[in-house]
Amino acid sequence: MTSAWDPGRLTRVSRLPALARLVRIEHTLFSLPFAYAGAVLACRCCLDARTALLVALAVLGLRTAAMAFNNIADLDIDRLNPRTSQRPLVTGAVALRDAWLLVAVGSLLYFLSAALLNRYALLLSPVLWLLAMTYPYAKRLHWLPHLHLGLVLGLVVFGGAVATAGNAAESLTEVLRRVPWVYVAAVSLWVAGFDMYYSILDEEFDRSHGLGSVAARLGTRGALLASRLTHLVAAALLAASVPLYRLGPLAAAGIAAALGLLLYQHLLLAKRGLEAIPVAFNTNLALGLAVGLAVTLDRLLLATC
Repeated sequence: MTSAWDPGRLTRVSRLPALARLVRIEHTLFSLPFAYAGAVLACRCCLDARTALLVALAVLGLRTAAMAFNNIADLDIDRLNPRTSQRPLVTGAVALRDAWLLVAVGSLLYFLSAALLNRYALLLSPVLWLLAMTYPYAKRLHWLPHLHLGLVLGLVVFGGAVATAGNAAESLTEVLRRVPWVYVAAVSLWVAGFDMYYSILDEEFDRSHGLGSVAARLGTRGALLASRLTHLVAAALLAASVPLYRLGPLAAAGIAAALGLLLYQHLLLAKRGLEAIPVAFNTNLALGLAVGLAVTLDRLLLATC
């Protein structure tokens, strides 16, 4: 049944799979290409092996800390929601102390990696950490938590850009000027858009418990319309990034494929309705790889220093 579908559901009870499910380790793999895309768009020649490794460790640390804390902060809600009742903290497959340990270790790894990257990465690291860690509270405060979530991934692009631009910049202003802001906005709105239709699964639960979401506020049709409009803007920004950042054919092909996948998602939702949400949602894994990897490889393989 579609309403019971939950990508965070635990299907194996052994310790390692339970911990991996808690922090959604695949989200780290999903996020990493965007960090590298931001890195090469900001400073193609600044991405050496050391920087690439530290960027990966920073993303791993931040995602681990944020996902673990998200489960901790939402534990009371997840216990009440039948759809999320099989998540690791709810079932006891992961102990609360272990979740807090992941928050601490992930945060330490993130800040240490930022410190080893450059002074600007360290200076700005608390901003990204606070944004990621406060996400669980957004739905308790307003009905657009989707924009908060989108910004969390968009700032992964920002973090990658700071990691490379900060190595060569002489001021914070110069670092910020090198950030590919259009690409940051495109990624942020793309994530916000698919989270909007995902929120339909919890429409009644959120409304009855006073939690904010587009679906709870505007209903199913309103959430689908808001998602389409958000993705339309994201698509326009992705297309604009090709000439704006002088991207080559590889990046253009990846972005074209991504736009096709966006259209496919909404055609699927229009044709099959709510039962298509899991399939539509999961196409974003391929879409993310198409956008993140294509831009990264385009710059690494085709651009010159």
